[in-house]
Amino acid sequence: MCAHEFGIMHKAPKPKDIYVEYSPDQYDLIAVDDDFIQNIVGKLSILKCYWHTLERPELGLAYYGITLIPPESLEAFIGITLKFSELSELTALLSEAQLENKFVIHFGI
Repeated sequence: MCAHEFGIMHKAPKPKDIYVEYSPDQYDLIAVDDDFIQNIVGKLSILKCYWHTLERPELGLAYYGITLIPPESLEAFIGITLKFSELSELTALLSEAQLENKFVIHFGI
């Protein structure tokens, strides 16, 4: 089973920070089966995100890499995940990050 992992970033990334290594010990990560992400990846392509660094703005998830999801994109992300009961744990994580105005980090497959 391939999985994507998501966690709340307790410190906001800085412009020169580069995220290229898988670092699960730094975040309380949840795993989401790739099958569920495949179902919504097209819808996620509207989200303003950053791939590996704040200096690389993109739309949607870095499917095979690391995505930094800013607080301003969380409402739209939550709106997408709410439609799928299988994504309730992800919805809860995104909602918590939104409430705390925090970035979410995504580690792709």
